[in-house]
Amino acid sequence: MNQLFTYKQTILLFLLINIGLLLSGCVSFTTYVVNPFSQVIDSIATIFDGNYGLAIIAITLAVRLILLPLIIKQTRASKVTQEKMKQLKPEIDAITAKYKTDQRPEAQLEMQKEMSAIYAKHGTNPFAMLSGCVPLLLQMPIYIGLYYAIRESSAIATHSFLWFELGQTDIILAIITIILYVLQAKISTLHLDNSQQQMKFILYVTPIMMCFVVFIMPSALVLYWAVGVLFLIAQTIFLKRLS
Repeated sequence: MNQLFTYKQTILLFLLINIGLLLSGCVSFTTYVVNPFSQVIDSIATIFDGNYGLAIIAITLAVRLILLPLIIKQTRASKVTQEKMKQLKPEIDAITAKYKTDQRPEAQLEMQKEMSAIYAKHGTNPFAMLSGCVPLLLQMPIYIGLYYAIRESSAIATHSFLWFELGQTDIILAIITIILYVLQAKISTLHLDNSQQQMKFILYVTPIMMCFVVFIMPSALVLYWAVGVLFLIAQTIFLKRLS
């Protein structure tokens, strides 16, 4: 087991333990999540002469840089999986055609067994690409902490950054964020062929979901997403050139 895999597993375990403690009521959510997060924002804002907007940007970049090794590993693994799935497509299509007219539960179960046998034979897992959701899950405590820090701290909520207040919604920032997410999805799907239409759809799910979120969330959280997706765009371009 390499060190990077251990690192990922350790973070996930730490996250699950803490979520369990919070949900069980053994620890105070405000004491162990909101207050420390508010203190971190205050401390970083002090470096920028009390500018909470720059503090949020700094936190965003720090989180993205910490997650970067994990994302690079998952991107490479996902690419390998995609290449293997292309090679296996004729065999998978043959199995699908074999059971196309037989919709009995036992026949469909047999079809799944044959597909699983092929995946096992070639050492691949079609669900491995879903591991790209891990970085999103790891950021959930930050979303929650930032949201409640704004609610608990009037200094953060009333702070003006650029043209908006961090504690208020802003239509312009929301639209910019959606455009950035669409752009990121477009860049990510540039080299996907027609056989990967499902992957294209998945990549466009995030912009669609963001449309229902960014217009009702405080601008501080939307700023976090906007800076994060800008980093993601640069990261995607870098990784494509690297490969």
